[in-house]
Amino acid sequence: MTRNAAGSWLPQLATALDVTPGRPRPLGTGIWRVTAGGRELAAKTGPGVADEAAGLQALAQVPGAPPVPEVVVARPDLLVTAWVDQGPRTAAHEVVLGRRLAALHSWPWSTWGGGSHWVGACPVDAEAADDGAIYFGSRLVDLSSRCGLERPASRLAGRIRDLLPPDGPSRLHGDLWWGNVLWGADGHPWLIDPSVHGGYPEEDLAMLGLFGSVPTRTIEAYLEIRALAAGWEERVPLFQLFPLLVHAVLFGDSYRSQAEAIIRRLV
Repeated sequence: MTRNAAGSWLPQLATALDVTPGRPRPLGTGIWRVTAGGRELAAKTGPGVADEAAGLQALAQVPGAPPVPEVVVARPDLLVTAWVDQGPRTAAHEVVLGRRLAALHSWPWSTWGGGSHWVGACPVDAEAADDGAIYFGSRLVDLSSRCGLERPASRLAGRIRDLLPPDGPSRLHGDLWWGNVLWGADGHPWLIDPSVHGGYPEEDLAMLGLFGSVPTRTIEAYLEIRALAAGWEERVPLFQLFPLLVHAVLFGDSYRSQAEAIIRRLV
């Protein structure tokens, strides 16, 4: 399927819902808003949408977790979800986000890793592991080898067990930056575009702070529900390393330099 051609997926949507969809409105590369059967929907194409659909359904299973859009159609190369009406971001949104993320992270995952084969447009090894250090170390080595940082990263992987917290594996969103948080008109923060896997809760929180600070009220609300292991603030750079390596693979030098600086600081 051509990612930019709405006409290539409209017949699938019409067949799945047994309706004639309206004219799609492009929102970005491979993303559209479309009306079908009296409902406002979001349609997305691309190689990772099947994993994204599974991730949305996995997040929806967790009581008290942030809401996610309903999956309406899931095909290997097409994901259609309910549209989320948004409003201005408020302090109340930020408090609710902290509480609901704590609820999500209180829900276990059966293994380390597993889940999605994609983080955004970056393919990742989704093999499950029985040990957190093995999971995190193997992802570190794999991604660093794809952006020319394998030598320093291999040294860090050798001591990764000493740096990791004792908790997990928990069910994670896995690609939690502010662009994947929608401030719902209903007062709830909604999550989209997950890369669900089993990991450390600090992964989600660290990534949330990578492209914009996490409000104090969000952290305080989180900690009211779920404690973080001692030293979590010092581990933020460690857990920001993984998304920085993903961005280095996708976008190159500036992210590579940031990732290298963290690796050399931690070795």
